[in-house]
Amino acid sequence: MGFYDQSVTKANGEEISMKEYEGKVVLIVNTATGCGFTPHYKDIEEMYEKYHDRGFEVIDVPCNQFAGQTPGTDDEIHEFCQLKYKTQFPQMKKSDVNGETAIPLFKYLKEQKGFEGFGKGATALAMSAMLKKIDKDYKNNPEIKWNFTKFVVDRSGNVVARFEPTEKMENIDKFIEGLL
Repeated sequence: MGFYDQSVTKANGEEISMKEYEGKVVLIVNTATGCGFTPHYKDIEEMYEKYHDRGFEVIDVPCNQFAGQTPGTDDEIHEFCQLKYKTQFPQMKKSDVNGETAIPLFKYLKEQKGFEGFGKGATALAMSAMLKKIDKDYKNNPEIKWNFTKFVVDRSGNVVARFEPTEKMENIDKFIEGLL
């Protein structure tokens, strides 16, 4: 099974097939409303506005598995994002991205692109230190490590990149622009 065989549930309960994104560049991200990385919404929205007409889409999957940083209902999350960040891309139903209850889309994405590290810098070091306390083997499994992990799918349906939340948003923007 490939990317286009996957589906996800929108916040309104409607099932959406990834076939609807065929021929587009797609950014899939697990999000949170109360996280230090929540301001990534601003950059993601800017990319969406800049590249949407060129075939760029965003799949926003709110998730409450990381320190309970997305406690609201789907409606509350949507309202927060629209009021604070003026998001226009669709939000999916709040879902799990790790463990037995992880949605199939994220299981697939993790099979395609495993964890490759947090990079360098203070934020990367802080994430590594925090995760060592949670999961001593975190470096050796593909699980999502925190909110705002991003996957990029190219126009052919290939998962071509995984960006941890510590990656600079301008690097992700350049990567996406290169695929368009």
